[in-house]
Amino acid sequence: MSDRLCTVLLYSDDPQVRDRMRLAVGPRPAPGLRIEFVEASTYAECIRLVDDYEIDLMVLDGEASPGGGIGIARQIKDDRDDAPPTCVVIARAADRWLAAYAEVDATLVHPLDPVTTGTTVAELLRTHAPA
Repeated sequence: MSDRLCTVLLYSDDPQVRDRMRLAVGPRPAPGLRIEFVEASTYAECIRLVDDYEIDLMVLDGEASPGGGIGIARQIKDDRDDAPPTCVVIARAADRWLAAYAEVDATLVHPLDPVTTGTTVAELLRTHAPA
């Protein structure tokens, strides 16, 4: 059986945060899954990538500025019936209520733990993304 190739969108205005996300997710977060990354540093880029590519999962920086990941998640969920599953990385666990309001599928907290991140990403890809 071959690995399933999934496209994961990483969004942050900070390239170092995107690097940390990429490293925490890794190219193979679980057996049977292979990841290719696309990156966005602005709200407009993020929307364009969701429109132009088949994105299997979005990992969004909740602390990005001026467009935060929670706001982008909510906007995409409101605008699209086929919105990809979304994971928002937040700085404070107390912000999970806001992420829940934005209808995100999962949250992670900075700094990212590679084991938790890989497990969360793999579960989202297996349960929400199309086969």
